[in-house]
Amino acid sequence: MKPDRDAYGHEIYAAFRGEGFNEIVERDDGLIGGMAGNVYFAEYKDWPEHEKKAIALARGCVLDIGSGAGRVSLYLQEKGHPVLAIDNSPLALKVCRLRGVRNTRLMSITQLSSRARVGIFDTIVMFGNNFGLFGSFKRARWLLRRFRSITSPNAKIIAETLNPYDTTEPEHLEYHRLNRRRGRMSGQLRLRVLFRKHRSPWFDYLFVSQDELRLILKDTGWRLRKIIPSAGAIYIAVIEKQQR
Repeated sequence: MKPDRDAYGHEIYAAFRGEGFNEIVERDDGLIGGMAGNVYFAEYKDWPEHEKKAIALARGCVLDIGSGAGRVSLYLQEKGHPVLAIDNSPLALKVCRLRGVRNTRLMSITQLSSRARVGIFDTIVMFGNNFGLFGSFKRARWLLRRFRSITSPNAKIIAETLNPYDTTEPEHLEYHRLNRRRGRMSGQLRLRVLFRKHRSPWFDYLFVSQDELRLILKDTGWRLRKIIPSAGAIYIAVIEKQQR
């Protein structure tokens, strides 16, 4: 990603330098949203309970997809796991390294394959709602099949997402209808990150219900093992590799 388009990385790096920020995200229907940026630097003691329960299931060599500032990778390193942190943001990975993440690689989720020589993993972690990086129904199924080639026989994916239907907000319900009219999943968002003068490229980000998740997994070589709920719309799916 070109430095001037790395809005996400610039906000992470600014926070690392002690400059407080709120993440600002624009949806393609004009809605502006965001959240406090300190979530990317949260220590384990401050994680939500559903994440604490889920990360206890990590085993062996771990791939941290969309590592951000490295909170998951740092925790797993401390527990003795070999970890590879990947992100498509150069500045986010710089922050990971400055904070002590030992193994990082600049790459997007679509570059993951056995040909990329990333290694073989026992656990793939997608925290921070990073199931969303699958982007769409079709791309999710394509990537899940790819993940089989970089994982061990008993591998699992621990992926956080959000049920888009758990809302009564009119602007979200209208966006669902807009998506369906244009042949997209209801929870398939088109977003970009804004930070100061920086604007990221537009990208797709996917939220799914549990039923939609099961449809995505069908015949990909992965199956839903369990759901770890939160107090709200967010949940974590524990997905296990099927034996063939």
